[in-house]
Amino acid sequence: MNAFFASSKMRNRSDLTNRDYAYSLALWLNFLLVLGRNWWEATEEDAAEFQFWRLTDPGNEQRVGKSSFAKDVAGCKKFYKWAGRNYQVPDPFDELEYDRGKRQQNVKWLDPDAIRRWRDLGVRGRGLDGRLDRRWRGRNDQRDGAFVDGLYGTGLRLTSWSSVVLPELPRMAPGRGYFTCQLADQCAKRENGYTYWMPRTVAAGAHAYREGARARAIRRAQESGLYESVRGLRVVRLDRRGKGVEIPDGAGGRVTRAWNDLTPQVRMRLFTETPQGLEPLSLWLNEDGMPRDAHGWHHTFEAANTRIEDLGLENFTCTAHMHRHSFALKWFSVGKLVWARRLGHLSEEETQDFRDQFGDHWHLVQTMLGHLRVETTKEVYLEPFRNLQVELLLAHAEGFPLARFMADAFAGHPHVRTDPLAVSR
Repeated sequence: MNAFFASSKMRNRSDLTNRDYAYSLALWLNFLLVLGRNWWEATEEDAAEFQFWRLTDPGNEQRVGKSSFAKDVAGCKKFYKWAGRNYQVPDPFDELEYDRGKRQQNVKWLDPDAIRRWRDLGVRGRGLDGRLDRRWRGRNDQRDGAFVDGLYGTGLRLTSWSSVVLPELPRMAPGRGYFTCQLADQCAKRENGYTYWMPRTVAAGAHAYREGARARAIRRAQESGLYESVRGLRVVRLDRRGKGVEIPDGAGGRVTRAWNDLTPQVRMRLFTETPQGLEPLSLWLNEDGMPRDAHGWHHTFEAANTRIEDLGLENFTCTAHMHRHSFALKWFSVGKLVWARRLGHLSEEETQDFRDQFGDHWHLVQTMLGHLRVETTKEVYLEPFRNLQVELLLAHAEGFPLARFMADAFAGHPHVRTDPLAVSR
């Protein structure tokens, strides 16, 4: 198993892919352990039993959907393909028939009001009345609030947003509502970086965190000498163009590496020398001043959901990826309105010609999400909204702000959550 993950093919895959494969293989090996079977002795019947246990078995309280099981099969098949070449072990999953399912079955959204309410209650310590909860004991509300706002404001995945370094944070400039940013290939899914846009409010929140809670955490770490005791950190210099860093090469020299080529794991080890001492280049830090691993944010969301449930709100949970879904829904709605107004004076034939040449609202959302194929945007994120009529949206749009418009347009939809307190009022 170690040799499989150490193979050249697996070393060239992203850490996230390797983590998914490791999780799936661990499930499979534990299942075989219960059966008293070694992995090289597994049969097609074992694979079928594994499928029943994961998908259907009433005795398994952690059954999963078809798409999750398909991911397990993919990881196991990848391993057995490698094992077959090296040890002539047959693949027990080779003839397994399974439905890959549709990812959009589990897609959920929140409208803008719900996003803000979840953030205020879960990570900012607000009560149901909107005021600061006196029982709140959170210490990272500035950081967590800025991070959550960034997920919804940019549409980036959690691993991508958590990998941002200080030189990639746009400088504040008057009169700018959005800042154009570039996601590095090594920090994007399938290593396909893309242009994204950061709202001014998100950039301002990130800068406020940098100058506030982040600076205090760094100061404490410097005073305690923490950074000098960290193994494996690299003290680097920023290049003059701000496009990368000069990294020590181990032979007394330095090599320049572009940000586009640096993985999240490498970025977490990069520090610069300041008059006050060493400082990490990672934007997001733990309370002790060390760079925050992306998976630490899952604990933040779990704690926020638990807090909201303790406040008495049921079925008002949120995940990091739901912010991306909700971001897509927002720009879908904006695109519908813009295109309807822009094309309203054209005939049906002229409208089709215009869309063939410039694309439509689907292509807008595709661009915002960084998808390579517009079909992914349609099939995964917004399937329930493909047939929304422009007239339905326009009927609610005139004279209403976007947040109120979306709350009205999607009220009652089974897959879109709105602000539960606004609904109760």
